[in-house]
Amino acid sequence: MTRERVAIAPSSQDPAVVGAILERARRRGFRRFVLDTTVPFTSSPGEELVRRLGDELLHEGHPPVPVVSVSDMDGLLQAVGRVPDGGELAIEWSGDRVIPLENAIAARGRRFAIWTYARTPAEVPAALGALEHGADHVIVEVHSPDDVDELEAVVEGPLPVGIDWTLVPVTSVRPVGVGDRVIVDTTSLLGPAEGLLVGSAAAFLFHVASEAVGSPFSRPRPFRVNAGSAHSYVLMADGTTRYLAELAAGDAVLVTEPRGHARSVRVGRIKIERRPLVVLGADDQGTHRTLFLQEAETVRVSGETRRVATTEVDVGGRVYGVRLPAARHLGRAVQETIEER
Repeated sequence: MTRERVAIAPSSQDPAVVGAILERARRRGFRRFVLDTTVPFTSSPGEELVRRLGDELLHEGHPPVPVVSVSDMDGLLQAVGRVPDGGELAIEWSGDRVIPLENAIAARGRRFAIWTYARTPAEVPAALGALEHGADHVIVEVHSPDDVDELEAVVEGPLPVGIDWTLVPVTSVRPVGVGDRVIVDTTSLLGPAEGLLVGSAAAFLFHVASEAVGSPFSRPRPFRVNAGSAHSYVLMADGTTRYLAELAAGDAVLVTEPRGHARSVRVGRIKIERRPLVVLGADDQGTHRTLFLQEAETVRVSGETRRVATTEVDVGGRVYGVRLPAARHLGRAVQETIEER
């Protein structure tokens, strides 16, 4: 549910409030705006401006998009039926909004694009995810700059790019007693090759695989990553880091395959329990890196040729990880001198 499909529509009549909304939205990375024709606005590179004129949306290079108010099924079917193949339709809801949008998406098939209005930021996720794919564009009415902050919390920015994957040799594996380990249960089903990026140093995170593969004594839990000890960093979907112990339901974490696909997944539940731990040591171009994990057959790191349980990791084997900027302030990369041990 990324912000690329979201358009900000300030609803205030106060020019100062509108200006404050637009300024904050730009700082938060929103790039599409829907404004009345009377509101002055100069687009910056990468931004898109759509003007609302009566019952039409006007955006350069496209035919006008009709805006239709829908309150019942008959009105919805009439509106959908009038749109030509390859056209666009914008819908404002005067009552129910979730099921009617699903009906509109099902009725249009792939014939045309749907814009839909959200009356508050809280309505945006349902509009983006209706029938899995959601509307093509969601226009959200924003009443104040604080609404922009609320909107940012429910939609996601672009995923990190240019992740620097590498293979590092394991130099040591040893038990370190009992500690608090964190299980991350997600609201999505994960593949066997997918997992989280976790480690003791922000500069290097190891790939810890999901529990999509079980063991002779346990069933698969494809929604779960037994991620590591409480102090460990984990890479979030927006490219920041967070301590595993700080994760909460609803947070967006980055789920990846080594050197492959990455996606944003929401945390559904965190379980912190005391369990026997092992610490894996690895050599990252002369720098010692560590990863603390529960010692169990279902807890696996991604090795060069297979996923290896913490009970079977051997010194000399190579495991996947990523290099990141080491210096962080509240999880965001900053420029400063730092040494992590």
